[in-house]
Amino acid sequence: MTSRERLRAAASAVLPSRTKRWLKRLVRGYHRVFRAFTPVDLKSALLELGVVPGDVLMVHSAFDRFLGYQGGPVDAIRTLQEVVGERGTLMMPTIPFQGTAVEYALGDPVFDVQRTVSRMGLLTEVFRRSPGVVRSIHPTHSVAVWGNRADEIIAGHERAETPCGRLTPYEKLLTHDGKILLAGVPANTMTFCYFVAEELEPRVAIPVLTREKYPMRWRDGDGTVRVSNLRLFSLRLDHDLGPLVSELKRRRQWRERYVGSLGLMLLRARDVYDAAVALADRGMFLRERPVR
Repeated sequence: MTSRERLRAAASAVLPSRTKRWLKRLVRGYHRVFRAFTPVDLKSALLELGVVPGDVLMVHSAFDRFLGYQGGPVDAIRTLQEVVGERGTLMMPTIPFQGTAVEYALGDPVFDVQRTVSRMGLLTEVFRRSPGVVRSIHPTHSVAVWGNRADEIIAGHERAETPCGRLTPYEKLLTHDGKILLAGVPANTMTFCYFVAEELEPRVAIPVLTREKYPMRWRDGDGTVRVSNLRLFSLRLDHDLGPLVSELKRRRQWRERYVGSLGLMLLRARDVYDAAVALADRGMFLRERPVR
């Protein structure tokens, strides 16, 4: 958590609700007047950052950080589609829970590829419901995809024995030399790093995945309910990506710019993977945290 995030959390804990609502209105008004930006501005910023037509692009976002944006979620999605173009592919994780996968699994949910809501932010849920978007079938780490490679990228996710490893869209993001866009969110939202963690599991002493398998139910597009027995991410896996961010910046592979007050970061999946492997070789990529 950054110092700004810690300060915001501390203020939120002590301020009365009425004061917080007033401050939020004040902040929104300030951004509408002084930090406004349009879909055209967003498109220009993405192109200047390094997104190009034909890219395979995975997007992580927090639409409540689009302060001053003169458009809605549909406009933002349309802009992203325009930037990658018809030859490109747009991906967004549509994970259906907050917290840990193990805790979610213990609730015995049934994942429905058509109806289960994404808990990864407003933009992901609007995108999931958009025309031409398909969704991979996976009880914990599904991905919504639009564009040239959509069907190829979602294919086989239901056969994967883990959330983000082989046969998953996260592996295919690397295979297709994809890029990762962080829009208003920190690096620890980068789901691709779970793929990297799974790949590195045999090389590290830290438990990445659970030893036990969890039976998880899912409903396909035809309404048939099936069960997958999955290893999920260990409760002992620390998700601090600070060392990875520092390594990417040291390698000058961390691209960042602002449009209005919205922070945009762009990374190549291959650069993230290679930097993580280098850190793992020095025992610095994954850490274990205590579990109460």
